[in-house]
Amino acid sequence: MDVILLERIAKLGHMGDTVTVKDGYARNFLLPKGKALRANKANMAHFESQRAQLEARNEERKSEAEGVAANLNGNTYVAVRSAGETGQLYGSVAARDIVAALEENGFSVGRSQVELRAPIKIIGLHTVVIALHPEVEAEIVMNVARSDDEAVRQAAGEDLTSRDAFDDDEAAEEDELSIEDVFENPDDVDLDAGDETEETNDAEPEAETEYAVDASPAEEEEEDPTVNAQG
Repeated sequence: MDVILLERIAKLGHMGDTVTVKDGYARNFLLPKGKALRANKANMAHFESQRAQLEARNEERKSEAEGVAANLNGNTYVAVRSAGETGQLYGSVAARDIVAALEENGFSVGRSQVELRAPIKIIGLHTVVIALHPEVEAEIVMNVARSDDEAVRQAAGEDLTSRDAFDDDEAAEEDELSIEDVFENPDDVDLDAGDETEETNDAEPEAETEYAVDASPAEEEEEDPTVNAQG
C-alpha cells in the first residue's frame, strides 16, 4: 500500500514522503495512529493544505521532547529482582517495568516508546533507548540487581554475574566430603578394608574324573548247542 507520511518514521521516510508499505503495517499501525494517509490525489491535496500546520506541530512536539531528553538522557534506574548466583533472573524486566520506573521519577512515556527488543533476563547495567519523538531519543541505564547493595556495587563497575561460589576449584572443594562428614566414629573405620582384593586360588584345578567308554559293540551271547534239541 502507498501512504503519505505525516511524520518521520525511522527507516521509512520523512513527513510528506510517499512510501510503499505492507498492507497490514499500514492498516494496523500507520493509519490508525495518525502517522500516515492513504496515497491518493484527495489526501495529497489535503496534506499540502495542512502541511504548514503539521510542520509547526511537529516542531513543537520535537522541542518538548528535546527538553525531556535533556533531563532523562544518561539517568540510571534501579530494578531489584530475584536471581540465581550466576545472575540469571527468575523473572524479567520488561518495557512496562521501565515505564513504571520512569513514572516513579516524574517521566511519562508510553510502552511503545521503550525500545526493548527482548525483556532483560540477567542482572547488570543495561542501556535502554527511549524514543521521545520520531527525531529525538534518550538513553537510560537500567541497573538490574538482587538488592540495593548489589546495585551500588554494579554501578561502581563490579561484575556480579560470575560469583566466587561458582569457581571450579571452590566448587570441587564443596563437592568433596571428608570422612568426618560420613562416619560418626571415623577412628574405627578401616580405610584399607575396601582395597583388599580376593586371594587368587593358585591350586591346580582338580582333574576331571575320567570315565572309560567301551566303544566296541557288546559281544553277542553264544547259543548253547545243547538247548537246540527238541523234545
